[in-house]
Amino acid sequence: MKRTGMRAALLALAVMLASTACAGWGGGVGGGGANSINVLMVNNPQMIDLQRLTAEHFTKDTGISVNFTVLPENDVRDKISQEFSSQAGQYDVASLSNFEIPIYARSRWIAPLDQYIAADPAFDQKDILAPMTTSLSGDDGKIYGEPFYGESSFLMYRKDVLAAAGITMPAKPTWQQVADIAAKVDGAEPGMAGICLRGQPGWGQVFAPLTTVVNTFGGTWFTADWQAQVNAPEFRRAVQFYVDLVRAHGEAGAPQAGFTECLNNLVQGNVAMWYDATSAAGSLEAADSPVRGKIGYAPAPVVETASSGWLYAWSWAIQAASQKKDDAWKFISWASSKQYEQLVGQEIGWSNVPAGKRASTYENQDYLAQAGAFAGPTKAAIESADPRNPGVQPRPAIGIQFVDIPEFPDLGTQVSQDVSSAIAGLVTVDQALDRGQQLADDVAERYRARAEGGS
Repeated sequence: MKRTGMRAALLALAVMLASTACAGWGGGVGGGGANSINVLMVNNPQMIDLQRLTAEHFTKDTGISVNFTVLPENDVRDKISQEFSSQAGQYDVASLSNFEIPIYARSRWIAPLDQYIAADPAFDQKDILAPMTTSLSGDDGKIYGEPFYGESSFLMYRKDVLAAAGITMPAKPTWQQVADIAAKVDGAEPGMAGICLRGQPGWGQVFAPLTTVVNTFGGTWFTADWQAQVNAPEFRRAVQFYVDLVRAHGEAGAPQAGFTECLNNLVQGNVAMWYDATSAAGSLEAADSPVRGKIGYAPAPVVETASSGWLYAWSWAIQAASQKKDDAWKFISWASSKQYEQLVGQEIGWSNVPAGKRASTYENQDYLAQAGAFAGPTKAAIESADPRNPGVQPRPAIGIQFVDIPEFPDLGTQVSQDVSSAIAGLVTVDQALDRGQQLADDVAERYRARAEGGS
């Protein structure tokens, strides 16, 4: 792909990833000086913990002060895209997900980390879970990001409800088995639905779980040679199954339900099962959770693939134009280290540890004492995720629950709106996917043209 073409496409990423701006905190870049770095990051709770711990436990030891700019997710994606595309070097480090990192690496907005990893054996790259390393690597095989915390997806279910119905959850359930169980436990308790599945529009909402269903049903957004497959039989069967299941046995208000709504439904006893992010388990097993100890965890349901869980990670990357890459690496290697996890466990609590990235986390007895119910299933879900081969056919880009191209946020969101309408009963699945096929083919045509032009 020509550099000019890639830059033009990537400059659109800010628009595609952004939504209406919200007021954040953290202000602009402050401080400065030879012994300081500027970090731009998302305002997730684990990041705020990091911000609080940095001065006392990183700056005091290294002499490197860290100036944080902290923003909500949509705003930070927008600002990072703008800042890194300009390569002004104002920010040294940014929090990026495994969606952005391969794209940014392709455009040379971020620096490879291999030389720092090689010179810092204490960081122990081999301890990073292999799918994380794969998803944070570029087309050239170099590592461009280090995970701060990560997740996959699995099936969460009320053990007591299934037991009362005489149902045993299979060790590796298929989607048909899950649908059968949902039908049997629908109404098992007053007001309880069989399952919660996201229906809220958005490439990161309904299509996070739904694309994993498409993958294991044998579908894909695009073939390896950029042929759109949104209304192909396999994609269609997967979406029809998902829509039928949530309409028949899903939660109330499904077309508006996202991660938070499903979490609340399971916690409040409104649903018997939920397929979603492994990160939800911490809330389900919190000390004040009414379902603590009542939840079982099974692998993401499958059809034609051996596994189907997604893969997501908030990670650190260094801007290519940074003049302080050595100090930036020192910060990253501390923030993503085993020692930092230990620090969080001791200072804040083991349930707050930014997990999902290191094998050693799942051998830490202090962590397991708090997370024992879901630690093993979480690690197994992440380790079984294959971001380069998530389905039954070759793919043109890395990604499990997304296609790692700048156009996907816009494409996925547009198609999701019609899928959500199908869940609401306003359009048919065929109508939704036929419109989606047109949108996907517009994207595919551009990539085919570039390939044919030798760019």
